[in-house]
Amino acid sequence: MGKRDIISIRGYLIHLTHYDPEWCKRKSREQPLDLELGLEVIDALAGIGFNLLIIDCADGVRYKSHPELARRYSAPVSWLKKLAKRAQSQHIEIVPKLNFSHSSFHRHNYWFRPYNALFDNDEYWRLAFEIIDELIEVCRPKRYFHVGMDEDHDRTYAQYIEAVSKLRKGLKQRGLRTLIWNDSSQIENPLVDARKSLEAQKQIPKDIVQIVWDYEQVRPNIVRRLADDGFEVWVAPGQDPKQVLQWKKTILKYGGKGMVMTTWSPCRRSNRSKMLKFIKNAGPIYCSPE
Repeated sequence: MGKRDIISIRGYLIHLTHYDPEWCKRKSREQPLDLELGLEVIDALAGIGFNLLIIDCADGVRYKSHPELARRYSAPVSWLKKLAKRAQSQHIEIVPKLNFSHSSFHRHNYWFRPYNALFDNDEYWRLAFEIIDELIEVCRPKRYFHVGMDEDHDRTYAQYIEAVSKLRKGLKQRGLRTLIWNDSSQIENPLVDARKSLEAQKQIPKDIVQIVWDYEQVRPNIVRRLADDGFEVWVAPGQDPKQVLQWKKTILKYGGKGMVMTTWSPCRRSNRSKMLKFIKNAGPIYCSPE
């Protein structure tokens, strides 16, 4: 067994909260994350061999730097610190995640309201990096910060590229690499402007990690093209074990580096069985040698 037989980055995305059209329908009755379940999920990931945890924070935590962003379901920052420390104690790298996409439909950055209305002016970015700095202080990420940027409808192509570049510059100054979702597999999806990712790839720095997401098809041509262009490529393959396996083979063949397991479910007690069952059943595909 050699290093080429194993995916380098074996990641899992956990949600303190999230914003998308379906999730927003439940916001009025949303509860804080279940901390004990979050810790149990981390233990399950460690037992299988995952080595990276992306924590989708949004307004799911009460920021000391901006308490006005707290909602009814926001958890104490100490809970986030406990998740990070549990993962790090088990050699799982932490990646904080926020989403700075602009879309009045997908609403990924509505966690930042009312400041999302500032639309990329100097105050917007000053406030954004104050939140980023607090998450860095709490989570102590070693290498990466995830800034979302998927399904962006409201920026022009030039504005999108400028926003990604600004985030990347600020994170590089803080010693971290930028992770973004890559929409280019969604060229047939009417709700996603995949061309925005395709255009950005021509201009943004190559040290931005591209996470290609596709839950229905495997797209080896996209992985190969991005890798050939000099990008580090990860994939988010969805929940079908057969597709997860095919994505894994694609990553190993065409030079990708990582895979991220996603469930897009609240970390709540009612989802415990579903979350742990998925980790148990699909996790070994991520972590075992091909």
